[in-house]
Amino acid sequence: MPLAPHCNVLLIGLRGCGKSSVASGVAAALGRQWVDLDPITCTLLGAKDVKEAWMVSGQRTFREAETKALRQVLSEENMIIAAGGGTPTAPGAADLIQQAQQTACVHVVYLRASASTLRDRLTKTDLASRPPIQGDDPIKEIESLLAERGPLYESLADEIVDVGAQSVDHTVQAIVTRLRRA
Repeated sequence: MPLAPHCNVLLIGLRGCGKSSVASGVAAALGRQWVDLDPITCTLLGAKDVKEAWMVSGQRTFREAETKALRQVLSEENMIIAAGGGTPTAPGAADLIQQAQQTACVHVVYLRASASTLRDRLTKTDLASRPPIQGDDPIKEIESLLAERGPLYESLADEIVDVGAQSVDHTVQAIVTRLRRA
């Protein structure tokens, strides 16, 4: 049975897996709107970007705002949502996601990538607006974050798409194909 028209699609995964780019492509292919959770979280905190929000408000307050942003977005219908990399770890966020899954209001897609793929992608990205989570270097923390968050992402996922070295277009097509038959 295809994805219900009112059902949201939530993309989760670590920083660098392509959630925002893929969300935009999936939305275009399905004729839906898409939203990136990070700017909403930043707006709630009055910050220009994630790094500023993180530095000024602190991790706990940032994660609480992230849960609030997620709650707002999940109350909408027919959206493609790019979650922040840590969104599922925010207080109460995993419960919100699971509740929405139980009521068929969200279909969760985990964009899984290896640590080496994420490292390669992030070295080609401007990380100035992104804070390190566990230390001084967002590149060096990838393996530990993947080990910490990977099991949570997998437990929440309705679908897992291995992005590897695939192009965004290939990943979008894989997701659209799966959603049409989900």
